[in-house]
Amino acid sequence: QVQVVESGGGLVQAGGSLRLSCVASGRTLSPNVIGWYRQPPGKQREFVASIANGGTTNYVDAVKDRFTISRDNFNNTVYLQMNSLKPEDTAVYYCNFRQLGARGYWGPGTQVTVST
Repeated sequence: QVQVVESGGGLVQAGGSLRLSCVASGRTLSPNVIGWYRQPPGKQREFVASIANGGTTNYVDAVKDRFTISRDNFNNTVYLQMNSLKPEDTAVYYCNFRQLGARGYWGPGTQVTVST
């Protein structure tokens, strides 16, 4: 079993920054991938970025030049640094831990609201 907890959400003005954190605990075996997803109001959950324990990263085009994902393997913590935030980044942000070849585990999510 794996437990996933996100933190760092909040209210920020357009152009501002936030850093989200995701901590995975329990049976966190490697190789694995930790990803950030988001669900805007009234829309489906969508992929934002991911990072493998070896360091390989992936981003959705909409955030490529603004968001940076990083991880601390020792503490099983992943960060999402979000800069130049836009109102369309408003969403509940979820973290997902997935050992390759196994099911993924979701956190409860953290709200990010970007005001104009």
